[in-house]
Amino acid sequence: MTVPYDPELLATLLAVEQTGSFTQAAARLRIRQPTVSQHIRRLEQQVGRTLVHRTTHSLSLTPDGEAMIGFARTILAAHEQAAAYFTGAQPRGRLRIGMSDDLALTRLPQILREFRRDYPMVDFYLTVEQSRVLHEWLANDKLDVLVGKRTPGDERGRLVKRDRLVWVGTPATKLDLTKPVPLVVYAAPSLSRSEMRKALIRAQIPYRSVCVCRGVNGLIAGVAAGIGISVMGASLVPAQLTTLGPAYRLPELGHIDLVLLANPRAEERPATKALIAAILASGSRSLSASTT
Repeated sequence: MTVPYDPELLATLLAVEQTGSFTQAAARLRIRQPTVSQHIRRLEQQVGRTLVHRTTHSLSLTPDGEAMIGFARTILAAHEQAAAYFTGAQPRGRLRIGMSDDLALTRLPQILREFRRDYPMVDFYLTVEQSRVLHEWLANDKLDVLVGKRTPGDERGRLVKRDRLVWVGTPATKLDLTKPVPLVVYAAPSLSRSEMRKALIRAQIPYRSVCVCRGVNGLIAGVAAGIGISVMGASLVPAQLTTLGPAYRLPELGHIDLVLLANPRAEERPATKALIAAILASGSRSLSASTT
């Protein structure tokens, strides 16, 4: 007999995978942490397999857990579409979407394309900018949905992916840490620019900004040309660049949160709710570098 999987339990597993934490998953779902643990146990009992491997200090999906994530996305997306169809709340109208420019290199554009295919009556007004600018636009009612970065300690928005920051260069990159490290940076204000400078100051390593860029394509071009090094989320590093490992003796950078925020004036609109569901159902893979 086929066991029907409870969408609530699948949504909890998806939240755990995306946030990497039972505590963060509970915060996103607005439930208590013990409830998250109960949901995962119930789902594991249903499938008869261990889905999440937990230790005192870490959490990871088992191979069966990774397989279930794929099924969960499909099942939850189908539930959302069925609910919209039978309630008659077919999303329509215009959505004002803000996207951090480096996220244009991820699968997020594909998610938007699939969303537009499923909801053809929804039109997009898409703004690609730096995250700080997008946060200001959202606060000033110029956006309905924002997908971008938030500063460490900022708890606003729904966490889609927590990404490790890494130094990037090319296979030919060579550094002499007794001389100022050449940096390719975004124009201020920039979260990644701020984090790399703070890390170098803590490590007492001299630096200078040798190339200032307005967008991610300029930053990639500057680093690929060998002008200097920079910082990106580990999952956002494009094929043109390479991560600079421990041999370069550069300081650790910490992490950055990739989040989704909705305008309170628009978050209950069917189109907004459907887009949020589509992005969260796709999960952390939507904010990883595209392979195409």
